[in-house]
Amino acid sequence: MLFGGKRTACPESRLALVNRTMAVSISFILRQYYPSPVSGITPSTGIMRDERDKLSELVGNAERIVVFSGAGISTESGIPDFRGPGGVWTKFNPNDFSIQNFMASPEHRKRYWIRSSEMYAQIVASRPNAAHHAVARLEEVGKLGAVITQNVDGLHQQAGNSKDKVIELHGTTREIGCLSCDYRVQRDIFQPRVQPDGTAPDCEICGGLLKPATISFGQALLEDELTRAAWETENCDLFLIVGSSLVVFPAAGFPALAISRGIKLAIVNLQETPHDADAAAVVRAQAGEVLPPIVESLMPVAPLPS
Repeated sequence: MLFGGKRTACPESRLALVNRTMAVSISFILRQYYPSPVSGITPSTGIMRDERDKLSELVGNAERIVVFSGAGISTESGIPDFRGPGGVWTKFNPNDFSIQNFMASPEHRKRYWIRSSEMYAQIVASRPNAAHHAVARLEEVGKLGAVITQNVDGLHQQAGNSKDKVIELHGTTREIGCLSCDYRVQRDIFQPRVQPDGTAPDCEICGGLLKPATISFGQALLEDELTRAAWETENCDLFLIVGSSLVVFPAAGFPALAISRGIKLAIVNLQETPHDADAAAVVRAQAGEVLPPIVESLMPVAPLPS
């Protein structure tokens, strides 16, 4: 947390993060099964306006914001989410994306590459939307500590966020990595080498298996990214959740970590989340509609000509 403008030390290990996350997870897991009395009630226009005003005030007063983004921010760019109606898992079997199956046989790898190539084509065709640009403007005005994203599409960087400001918890689909060495290559260079039947070349350095640099089911998240995300969470003064259902772990542990440190939460999401009751403001609307006017109000106004 920030004390007198100073930052505390970075957490020592991933184990410490896991322990903290486990300690604060029970309450919001329970809330998924025992929702609040107002669950399912659509807020009235007046209530929504009050919540937007609260959000605007929170953003205006914050000095170091962490934006925690999920699939909901990118659905506005035409990228389907995973669990919603028409989402990825209604079309593909999640098991096709497990690391165990990928490693098991060439046939599994072919199936993986066919599915992954189709999803990659959708991502390449997409563009950052108004919400992505609003998050980039937060960096421009000096209020952004970091973006912690569950997304693998790279749209935050395309919108203008610095690469070192974006923590990609689940990796990126825009790079290919070797599972046996540190070899990396940009996917737009590699993708033409993937055959229509899903046959893909092996690593030209060590002969190991190549796959998109995303975290597949059964793969551990990168310790460096977890540690960075924990440090940024503990050192912000507003944790702004945009387009996340907050049910996928361990990523969903970071809002709980913020709560445990007394940091204010704000949520912009179409559906209820397990942390609505903990948030200082909850706006159930499209992020591309909500965030731009709030961020634009922070931009310096050019002086009128004399």
